[in-house]
Amino acid sequence: MNITALLIGLGPLLGWGLYPTIASKIGGRPVNQILGSTLGTLIFAIGFVLFKGIELPTGSDLIFSILSGVGWAIAQIITFQSFTLIGSSRAMPITTAFQLLGASLWGVLALGNWPGVTAKILGAFALVLIILGAWMTVWSEKKDKENNSLLKKAVLLLAVGEIGYWAYSAAPQATSIDGMQAFLPQAFGMVLVAMMYTAILSFKGNEKSAFAEIVSYKHIFSGIFFAFAALTYLISAQPNMNGLATGFILSQTSVVLATLTGIWFLGQKKTKKEMLVTIIGLVMILAAATITVLI
Repeated sequence: MNITALLIGLGPLLGWGLYPTIASKIGGRPVNQILGSTLGTLIFAIGFVLFKGIELPTGSDLIFSILSGVGWAIAQIITFQSFTLIGSSRAMPITTAFQLLGASLWGVLALGNWPGVTAKILGAFALVLIILGAWMTVWSEKKDKENNSLLKKAVLLLAVGEIGYWAYSAAPQATSIDGMQAFLPQAFGMVLVAMMYTAILSFKGNEKSAFAEIVSYKHIFSGIFFAFAALTYLISAQPNMNGLATGFILSQTSVVLATLTGIWFLGQKKTKKEMLVTIIGLVMILAAATITVLI
C-alpha cells in the first residue's frame, strides 16, 4: 500500500470520526443537524463535480443513486435522535455494529459471500465479536433504570435506522456507475429528505421552523466533514487504490475517533473501568470488521 492510498483511505477516520462530535457540539435539534449537514454535503458534492467535470448519471442509475442518499438521510435523522438519548460516544459504536452486521448478512444472503464451512464459522465468530464489542462500549458500572430505558430505546432506534444505512450502501450496487458519479445524486437525495422532514415539522408549528434558525446553517460545517469522508471512502475503495475490502476496514476506524472525541469533548463521562471496557469493545469491533472483509 502506497502512502497516498493510505492517506486517502484514512479520510473517513477524520471525516466520519469527527462528524458526530462536531454535530453534537454545534447543537440544535436533530432537524437542525440533518438540514445543515445535508446542505453542507450538497455544497461539497457540487464543488467536487464541477472541479472534476463529472457527468451526472441518468435513468435507473440516477434513481438508485438518489435513493441511496434518501436511505442515509432517514437513518441519520434516527441516529441524531439517539444522540439526544445516550450521547454520540455510546450511539456510534452501536450504529457501527449494526452497519457491520447488516453489511455482512447482506453479503452472505444476497451476494454469496463467505462460501464454505470455514468462512461461515469465521463469519459467525466475527458477528459475535461485533455484538459483544458494541455491548462493552455501552456497559456501565452503575445500574440505573432510567439510563437502561433510554439505552434500550436508542438501540431500537438504531436498529431501525440500519435499514436506511443498508439502502445507502446497497442501492449503488444496482447501478453501472462508479461511486464518484453517484456522489452528487446521493447528496440530492439527502437534501430532499432533510427538506421534507423540516417542512413537516414546520407545518406542525410546535417549534420554530429549522429553516429560520441560524444553528441549522452552522451545521453546513459538519456536513462538509461527512462529505469529505464519503468521497475519500469512494476513492479509497477503487481497485487502483486500496480496494473495497481494505478501504472498508480503514473507514471503520472512524468509530474509535467518534467515540473517544465524544467522551473527551462533549462531557460524556465514563469511569476508568468503563473506559477500559469501552476501548476493548472498540478493538473487538475493528477486529471483527477486519475478519468479515478478509474471509
